[in-house]
Amino acid sequence: MSHDDDRHDRRDGPHRRDDRGRPDRRGPAGRPERGDRTDPAQRGTSRAPGSGRVGHGGRPRHADPARRSAQRPSERARGGDPARRAAYTVMRAVAGGAYTNLELPTHLRHEGLTGRDAAFATELVYGATRMRGFYDQLIAKCAGRDLAAIDPAALDVLRLGAHQLLGMRVAPHAAVGETVSLARAEIGSGVGGFVNAVLRRISEKDADTWRGLLTRGLDEVEALAVLTSHPTWVVRALRQALLGHGASTPETVDADLRALLDADNAAPLVSLVARPGLARVDELVDAGATASTLSPLGAVLASGGDPGAIEAVRRGRAAVQDEGSQLIPLALVAAGEPAADERWLDLCAGPGGKVALLAAASLDRGAVVFANEISVARTDLVRRAVAAALDAGAQVMIGTGDGRTVGAEEPDAFDRVLLDAPCTGLGALRRRPEARWRRTPDDVGALTRLQGELFDSAARATAPGGWLAYATCSPHLAETRFLLADALERHPDLEAVDARPLFRDAAGEQIGDLGPGPYVQLWPHVHGTDAMFLALLRKRA
Repeated sequence: MSHDDDRHDRRDGPHRRDDRGRPDRRGPAGRPERGDRTDPAQRGTSRAPGSGRVGHGGRPRHADPARRSAQRPSERARGGDPARRAAYTVMRAVAGGAYTNLELPTHLRHEGLTGRDAAFATELVYGATRMRGFYDQLIAKCAGRDLAAIDPAALDVLRLGAHQLLGMRVAPHAAVGETVSLARAEIGSGVGGFVNAVLRRISEKDADTWRGLLTRGLDEVEALAVLTSHPTWVVRALRQALLGHGASTPETVDADLRALLDADNAAPLVSLVARPGLARVDELVDAGATASTLSPLGAVLASGGDPGAIEAVRRGRAAVQDEGSQLIPLALVAAGEPAADERWLDLCAGPGGKVALLAAASLDRGAVVFANEISVARTDLVRRAVAAALDAGAQVMIGTGDGRTVGAEEPDAFDRVLLDAPCTGLGALRRRPEARWRRTPDDVGALTRLQGELFDSAARATAPGGWLAYATCSPHLAETRFLLADALERHPDLEAVDARPLFRDAAGEQIGDLGPGPYVQLWPHVHGTDAMFLALLRKRA
């Protein structure tokens, strides 16, 4: 949803608007509670000996995302706005380890939200999660306490309120009043005064003023991390990636880095793929999408569009898939000359988007596709993803196993191997907003060890004369160019092939700005895709 949605105009006085921007006919009841005007830092801070976080009238709180204050049901009536309630519920689930893109649709359906209400809830969740780093510093400043001293549930409510005040065109009285009501309904009445006081303090200044105050005295990287709401280590890693992949020069890297970080915070449109032989792009266009200019199989839904309303998507002949992700298996299939009776392998196939494209592409090539996934649950997702191709006659063998052992078990067995390696996901932060707050620098070392082991297995499994595609949705140099440099030393029978000519747009032209080669690196701020990386390797015969 656009931040410029006119239903969130800031209008008060005789033309007061409600929380959706409509004329407010509720009278005084529509205004936020006056509340205690004392400094929020002085309220709700008493602690019992050994108590945990506070923020609800001094009662100790616990980190359990499902825990609510002990209170009479009459004091905790549901009520409130369904869109905000759905957003809060998703935020609490994500705090417990869930994924935004999987959790949000469930709660939108539960609340019966569609259209603009669904878009409002979606922007609340994604915006508050993306900008969490900025909002958390702001909340701590306005609350006068460390974040660790604020109950996690109250903190999520405050993030939602802060995003309405500073990131959406919601009238301040509605943003504060509705968020206080949400806190009382979902957590308990004791938190209402605290939330009210903190949000009123936030509402006293606009976003630019707060940015200036929060970045005062910081160095350039630290300030950029606050302004764009990224962990500092991620900002540094992405800066190095822009230089290391040849996407920037020392003179342009600062501007390019800001553009990349801003792109991470822009809500992406829904990208669709028409699986070849099963659906056509024209079919998606007829259903309301716009044909992609980047991917020959892609289409893009307008903001707020529901992919589930498209028959081809419901039947698995098309799917939601980033345009950059679509180009990876297409490049592998297009490499070299096709041969009869080829065997293709996706070594880490879950959740199934790329292997479903391979399965569809195999229909007119007569290839047999093997899909391996270590997780049983994700293996089930793979089965669902390839079901339409199976119905159309594709030969797909699906198994659950550790990809690190496949090369030893089936050496020199596959003509085309895709290794879409587990990674930090730093290239997909716009679609997976919670990932930037879950990953740490320590994860990089563990993941690169796993990636190296999987690469060794994939290399052994590739037949002489065959093709190996190594892909990540991260541009981090340790997961891409550095890893390839080490892997090619271990496997002198592999040679890197320039993959750039295989990346063709919808008009058949080579896509530009892919880097110096032989590897390909896509960028959100350049191509409008996730930052997908691909190395294409040929095993010497």
